[in-house]
Amino acid sequence: MSATVRVLDAYSLIAYFEGEAGKDKMFEIFRAARDSGQHLLLSVVNWGEIFYITLREAGRERAERVAHLISTLPIEIISVDLDLTKQAAEFKAIKRMSYGDCFAAALAKLRRAELVTGDKEFRELEGEVRIAWL
Repeated sequence: MSATVRVLDAYSLIAYFEGEAGKDKMFEIFRAARDSGQHLLLSVVNWGEIFYITLREAGRERAERVAHLISTLPIEIISVDLDLTKQAAEFKAIKRMSYGDCFAAALAKLRRAELVTGDKEFRELEGEVRIAWL
C-alpha cells in the first residue's frame, strides 16, 4: 500500500478491534502507515465515538484498553476547529449521515485524504471524498 494520507472513521477501528470484516485490510493499512512514517488521521470526535460505543457495549475496562491501543498505533488524533466543524455541518445539512461520520468525511475532504471505512452511509459522498472501502 502506498503512503497515501488516510483518515479513519469509527467503523474502521471498531472493525479492527472487534475482529470484524475489514480487519485484515486495516492491519495492512497500519503496516503501510508504520513503514512509510505517514500517520493515519482520526478526528477527536470519531475517537469519542469509538470510546462511547465500546464503553456502552463492553464496559469501562475494555473502553480504556481500546483507548490505550489507539495511542500505540500510527494514528494522529486531530482536534476539531472551526473549518472542520463548518465542513462537517455542511455535509450534515445535505447528506443523510450521522454527525460523527460527517467529521471523518470533513477531515478527509479538507486534508485531501482517503477515507477508510466500511460504513455504507459514506456512499453519499463518493465523488466528493476518496473512499477506501473495507
